[in-house]
Amino acid sequence: MITASDIESMNGVRHAFFTRDGGVSEGHFASLNCGFGSGDEHERVAENRRRAMRSLGRPGDDLVTVHQVHSATALTVQIPWAPGKAPVADAMTTRTPGIVLGVLSADCAPVLLADANAGVVGAAHGGWRGLRAGVLEATLQAMIGLGADAREIAAAVGPCIQRDSYEVGPEFHAEFLADDAGNGDFFVADGASGRLRFDLAGYAVRRLKDAGCGTVQCLPGDTFADEARFFSYRRNAKQGIADYGRNLSAIVLGG
Repeated sequence: MITASDIESMNGVRHAFFTRDGGVSEGHFASLNCGFGSGDEHERVAENRRRAMRSLGRPGDDLVTVHQVHSATALTVQIPWAPGKAPVADAMTTRTPGIVLGVLSADCAPVLLADANAGVVGAAHGGWRGLRAGVLEATLQAMIGLGADAREIAAAVGPCIQRDSYEVGPEFHAEFLADDAGNGDFFVADGASGRLRFDLAGYAVRRLKDAGCGTVQCLPGDTFADEARFFSYRRNAKQGIADYGRNLSAIVLGG
């Protein structure tokens, strides 16, 4: 698993960006696939999630995830919901110790956030649609509503598809420029093909900084290029594989 130094240094907060290692799933889902929405066997996914929670010192039923739809919806979690009852959202916040907030990704940017002084944590699923819609700003506002101070929030953008692997079309580029001409900073033309490539992580970082987040780290790791460590929707699609595993990123208050 991978951690961010700014969050790691906080007392009373544990977190991890998990790789695909250490689970029980097989084949295209090997091995730590944590997504019930995949075609993997339910009990294998459940065991993988339990293993991930044990590494954080928590029981498996402390983990909450949502039904992600690339929205800007951020929920406040007070008690874990029952299995199979996950609400539709793309981010969560809590000030309740022991509740593990988890987001799933397979190229999108997972973002974990914490204000240890206020005792508030958050987790967001940052696909390009959700980022454009304001999912990170919504997460910060939900944390502030629980007593966090934006200037004290440390955020970490986890491993995701990196610019050199993220080819996009001209319509995609035009939409971002229509939002803000400054978004041109996140595109580069490939020298060989002339196709555009998009910096998803860099875009997430700027959204966080512009929203007043205290510190922002961007962790290395290309989910598309590093097949040994990460699941990737785009890589599997390129290989003609219809399904894919999900990487888990999680954060919790308390030990």
